[in-house]
Amino acid sequence: MSRDDEPNTLGDALPREMTRVRDKILPKYDAIPGGAFAAAMMRRDLDTAQRALAEGDVVAMIRIYQALKEWTL
Repeated sequence: MSRDDEPNTLGDALPREMTRVRDKILPKYDAIPGGAFAAAMMRRDLDTAQRALAEGDVVAMIRIYQALKEWTL
């Protein structure tokens, strides 16, 4: 079974989305002069996601997962 065929649980998807934002999106915003505000908002979302995971707060995990998915280049 390939990775694409595996069930995509929130417990798997949220950390992947956190990694995507932290490693691919955030550095691009940090690199541009006008990106500081968006970068700060991304860091806030990443902190919120980490806290939701640590607390096992499923409702917060769903909300922040959706918020992280909206961050694009």
